[in-house]
Amino acid sequence: MVSAASACADPEEDSSDGPVGVALIIKTETNPFFVAIQRGAQERANELGFDLTVTAGREDGDVDSQITAVDASIERGDKAILITPSGRGVDGALERAREAGVFVVALDTKPVDPDAADITFATDNFEAGRLIGAWSAAKMAGRPAVIAMLDLFGNRGVESDSGRNQGFLTGMGIPVADPEFKGDEAPSGDYAGGTYRVACRESTLGAEEGGRTAMDRCLAGNPDINLVYTINEPAASGAIEVLQRAGNSATVVSVDGGCDPGMSLVATGAIGATAQQYPLEMAIEGVDAVAAYLDDGTRPLPNHGIDMVATGVALVTDDPQPGVPSIDVTTGLERCWGAPA
Repeated sequence: MVSAASACADPEEDSSDGPVGVALIIKTETNPFFVAIQRGAQERANELGFDLTVTAGREDGDVDSQITAVDASIERGDKAILITPSGRGVDGALERAREAGVFVVALDTKPVDPDAADITFATDNFEAGRLIGAWSAAKMAGRPAVIAMLDLFGNRGVESDSGRNQGFLTGMGIPVADPEFKGDEAPSGDYAGGTYRVACRESTLGAEEGGRTAMDRCLAGNPDINLVYTINEPAASGAIEVLQRAGNSATVVSVDGGCDPGMSLVATGAIGATAQQYPLEMAIEGVDAVAAYLDDGTRPLPNHGIDMVATGVALVTDDPQPGVPSIDVTTGLERCWGAPA
């Protein structure tokens, strides 16, 4: 366990010349969400005079690349690390960084071990899932729900993956045993208003190709699927392509709220509803937290639990359902991210 004393570097001890080194370690450079985090962090770092080194994994879940990037940051003498953790395996490297006096900020996904980061700036992933689940239950209106669960990973413990999954089921009115661990719901039973059956659970790596492959596998054995939960909009985009090719008009819900493909897919109805999150806020608030800490030791005040700052979430749909707060696509476009520069 990292003690409070060892986790804190004295910001007044840095007498080196030149800009302060800060590392940004993101999951991939292909997902628009993480591209938005990179853009927001880079712009803010430039404003504050930080020397930002950016590293990305080959794909979501590439823990080894993240460990290598953390160790390189420690070796460079960076004062802070901002990271979107890809899984439990990176926690040990982050603890080493904190022990070396590096200020560690997690973005988007909380580390499994709370001692692995000083603070997390992220979406309340359970609430994001709950919103699309509540909308789905109202949309199904008592009809039997045959559900495809297109997750990020299989059994790997990643908070954004389990939180959205379990939040969705909870919003549907489907009991879960533990909101932090997915796959513990009954395979069939009652949701809020009708009966359900979980037809398949597939991993997508949060990518379009993964969404296509997962949806193909699901439909092969379950052509009657009529509700598809997706971990994010790239995965949803791939799943929608397969559904349309099969002539299946299943309702698709997702999380992200990016300008493209997110808002365009919601506008056409291909995605019925999505939970919009705000990566630029995560990035900017994360870099500002680094600046405040290095200036005088000020630490961010959590507003969600004891170690996280929630950066907001809103359900976006042009098909609002009773009792489920939402904004329309026009408003979602005003708030979205990922548009071409």
